[in-house]
Amino acid sequence: MSNSSQASQRIAALLDDNSFVEIGALVTARATDFDLKQKDTPADGVVTGYGVIDGNLVYVYSQDASVLGGSVGEMHAKKIANLYDLALKTGAPVIGLIDSAGLRLQEATDALNAFGEIYLKQTNASGVIPQITAIFGNCGGGLALIPTLTDFTFMESKKAKLFVNSPNALDGNYTDKLDTAAAAFQSAEAGMVDVVAEESEVLAQIRQLVGLLPSNNDDNAYDECEDDLNRVSAELSGCAGDTAVALSLIADDNVFFETKADYAKEMVTGLLKLNGVTVGAVANRCEILGDDGKVSEKMDAVLTVNGCEKAADFIQFCDAFNIPVLSLTNVKGYEATVASEKKIARAVAKLTYAFANATVPKINVVVGEALGTAYVAMNSKAIGADFTFAWNDSKIAAMDAKSAAQIIYDGESSDVIDEKAKAYADLQGSAKGAARRGYVDQLIDAQDTRKYVIGALEMLYTKRDERPAKKHGTV
Repeated sequence: MSNSSQASQRIAALLDDNSFVEIGALVTARATDFDLKQKDTPADGVVTGYGVIDGNLVYVYSQDASVLGGSVGEMHAKKIANLYDLALKTGAPVIGLIDSAGLRLQEATDALNAFGEIYLKQTNASGVIPQITAIFGNCGGGLALIPTLTDFTFMESKKAKLFVNSPNALDGNYTDKLDTAAAAFQSAEAGMVDVVAEESEVLAQIRQLVGLLPSNNDDNAYDECEDDLNRVSAELSGCAGDTAVALSLIADDNVFFETKADYAKEMVTGLLKLNGVTVGAVANRCEILGDDGKVSEKMDAVLTVNGCEKAADFIQFCDAFNIPVLSLTNVKGYEATVASEKKIARAVAKLTYAFANATVPKINVVVGEALGTAYVAMNSKAIGADFTFAWNDSKIAAMDAKSAAQIIYDGESSDVIDEKAKAYADLQGSAKGAARRGYVDQLIDAQDTRKYVIGALEMLYTKRDERPAKKHGTV
């Protein structure tokens, strides 16, 4: 490597031992305004090259904050753009390690143009090769668009800062009041960050993520599976509320990589392998189980604005990279607040569109109550699920049986309403009723979920789904 800077050390920690090959080590800044010619700019503040992670080719750039603050100028950006060109030609992921003061002011419009060149390369690469960024220092202003244009973003928990406007520049705010640039805000409130951890853990989790992802949109992410394909999980029946736990129980070797875990916790998204095949998971959640197995947090079993948008973006990623989608449905309706009402229809439409528009294999498992059009939006057979399972004790209905009876038999006595509610639940409120009409393909015991989902995935392996010719949709 060109130097022993922290930028180089991060690359060494990320990649397999001695696998990194540096590109452009001798590149320096060309600009001479504002005394830049007097400053040495080794590698122009960014180390670029390629290497492997568990044998998989990846391209990496790592910004060097010791060189002009790691600021982005003309040659700095050209090195990153060149890396993207190589990655697109060879079909391999790009990983960016961010630690930068932002725009190099001394280079003015050259630096502005440099930002645009990076944005364009990222846009062209979107949906073709996976893009991952990790933020270890500052990532502010226009630089904040770079992680946002990528597929996955990691952030160091203490020193990293991600912002468009610094906290002190926001009216009525200051850092001590609310650090909008901190990892906690960007992950839990903004939903920009998938994983927050210490630096060594961030690098370890990027390695794990790369192992789950295809190298490009023509590649199949497949490993040999040594886990029992028919493994029974008796604990699954108690996990309809916390589907993140349910997904880990059915996954190969119980490994579930949750994305954006701190954001919109009522909607779980993430990656797992089933019989060695990478699968994207989207699941409703109404409780969080602690390490002791007891409920530590409860949420309403409803679709929210943030949850729908989080899920829709993730489904779109999976569809772009031909990753099958598995959904676990347990939802009773929509979030009902004035603030939510402004955006909920649009957000649910976006979720519905993402499920319906995806042409990858799609499997839905109803694990709890599935009520109303919120159930329809959650990858139901009506909007294109290829195969729908339901746990034996699950419920699928237009609405809660008591509420339905009150509407249908308005004015009747409470005894009549109670009687009719029971009849409604038996006729229209069970998964068995939906199965009789063909809306559910198979009723299963919760403990056997892994076996049935793997079987359906094998059946759908050769799926082809032709759609009307168009440039793209508009939702």
